[in-house]
Amino acid sequence: MPIHPRLEEITARILARSATTRGIYLDRMRRAAEEGPARAHLSCGNQAHAYAAMTEDKAVLAAGRAANIGIVTAYNDMLSAHQPYEDYPKIIREVARELGVTAQVAGGVPAMCDGVTQGRAGMELSLFSRDVIALAAGVSLSHNCYDSAMFLGICDKIVPGLIMAAATFSHIPAVFVPAGPMTSGLPNDQKSKVRQQFAAGEVGRDKLMEAEMASYHGIGTCTFYGTANTNQMLMEFMGLHLPGASFVNPGTPLRDALTKEAVRRAAAITALGNDYRPVGEILDERAFVNGIVGLMATGGSTNLVLHLPAMAKAAGILLELEDFAALSDIVPLMARVYPNGLADVNHFHAAGGLAFLIGELLEGGLLHPDVKTIAGDGLYRYAQEPKLKDGALVWEEGIGESLNDKIVRPLKDPFQPIGGLKELTGNLGRGVIKVSAVAPDRHVIEAPARIFHDQNEVKAAFQRGEFTSDTIVVVRFQGPRANGMPELHSLTPTLSVLQDRGLKVALVTDGRMSGASGKVPAAIHVSPEAACGGAIGRIRDGDIVRLDADAGRLEVLGVDLSTRELATADLSHNEYGTGRELFACFRAHVGAAPEGAALVV
Repeated sequence: MPIHPRLEEITARILARSATTRGIYLDRMRRAAEEGPARAHLSCGNQAHAYAAMTEDKAVLAAGRAANIGIVTAYNDMLSAHQPYEDYPKIIREVARELGVTAQVAGGVPAMCDGVTQGRAGMELSLFSRDVIALAAGVSLSHNCYDSAMFLGICDKIVPGLIMAAATFSHIPAVFVPAGPMTSGLPNDQKSKVRQQFAAGEVGRDKLMEAEMASYHGIGTCTFYGTANTNQMLMEFMGLHLPGASFVNPGTPLRDALTKEAVRRAAAITALGNDYRPVGEILDERAFVNGIVGLMATGGSTNLVLHLPAMAKAAGILLELEDFAALSDIVPLMARVYPNGLADVNHFHAAGGLAFLIGELLEGGLLHPDVKTIAGDGLYRYAQEPKLKDGALVWEEGIGESLNDKIVRPLKDPFQPIGGLKELTGNLGRGVIKVSAVAPDRHVIEAPARIFHDQNEVKAAFQRGEFTSDTIVVVRFQGPRANGMPELHSLTPTLSVLQDRGLKVALVTDGRMSGASGKVPAAIHVSPEAACGGAIGRIRDGDIVRLDADAGRLEVLGVDLSTRELATADLSHNEYGTGRELFACFRAHVGAAPEGAALVV
């Protein structure tokens, strides 16, 4: 099938925009590759330090003829998604020995759980942790002892941070290794209902705790389609996972087989063999376009609108909000996974999952097929499914039709004709909105504004019964410069209650919402942010704000905002406690949201 002409046009625009920076990047990659295996340049003393703790692998390492795989791990017990990684280094080393190569844990990176910090001060470190992860992974690989790298990470900021580091070490092949989602627990819509009942004072904390524990009940990724599972989708669409690896549950024979096969690929694609696949060549403009197509087709997390530009910039590629908007216009929404529907990712995977979607999008000319991946040349491999046959791992053609059209639909019969994200522009600046879960009759909200400078003020006003009519809730001074751009997901139950009462409500903020947020219209990432003099800092209580997701507009009506003085806010309470003191330099120097809100790229 010929590639869609608009897909070609958008990709060409990114190629032209990135020509200079990408050229410099590729030149650096080639020079690093030409120097040969890094360990060859280490002195005997350097190498002795590197191999001292490797016991039975010392002789192979010292000989310097076999590949050495560096493992960068985000293991901890705080994230259910990452807990399975505890045993992965041992498994990887054992498989490596069977192959005649070696593997070492190069280092660990921090991995915080947004589910724990949601609505708390720690959330103000969440976005910044992505850049810390990139730095930590960079330090891990700086020993320069590795012929390829395996990255163990799944959740919200972890995968983007690891990609930024992997792209920086562009000449080293990189294999990303998932651990899979937890098995299905309490359905997400039932959990959400209990949260709303608690917010409205209809049930006590005991019932809330019971529901939460029944939902988040075991090891693996949370089963809703938030940022973590959107990351996993991206790694397949961009060719950095093994095909079909993302949504296989932990502790299953297939999961174990895929992990072992990932080691074999990491060993096979180094410069020492005949199938050298440096990550800098895999992470090209077409791969990022394919990733954005996947984001739109699945209704993925708005957080990736922040992460993808930062990831791309690390590879010398310049993405703009207009690229997301243009791709959203040609890519239909083909999946409904909570919060965009009732199904969880296990149901999605069973209904056909990523293999079905990738096959459909390739057939429809909405993906670049001729890309490099860790599995080989061509994205068609990702329309295949892994299976165990007589104990051996094989890939077979994916199903040609959806097994549940309430969850996954073909390209010719999508849920919506456009993707899940829209760019917003107007006299308030630029922002984005996720519309895949918003009812069509709520795509346009025009109502008086109510201004807040803290999410807890919104909850307090709700408890006082102050929301009795249609309202645009504006929560400003929540951008990266103000306080690190925390997610405001804890507002979702409150705003959902108001919406369920029949009010037309929407959120406008220079902060973020969670990838799990959905049915309440939310104009997020508004830029310039209030702390940088943005127009959102000039709105007043009672101003009529119009959020029009269909037309892509966000504006205050009948007011010349340029004549208004900029509001101020006391941000001193964001500067200390829960480690925030350590991140003052991040708040002072972080980039704007449309550019990825990054510091290190």
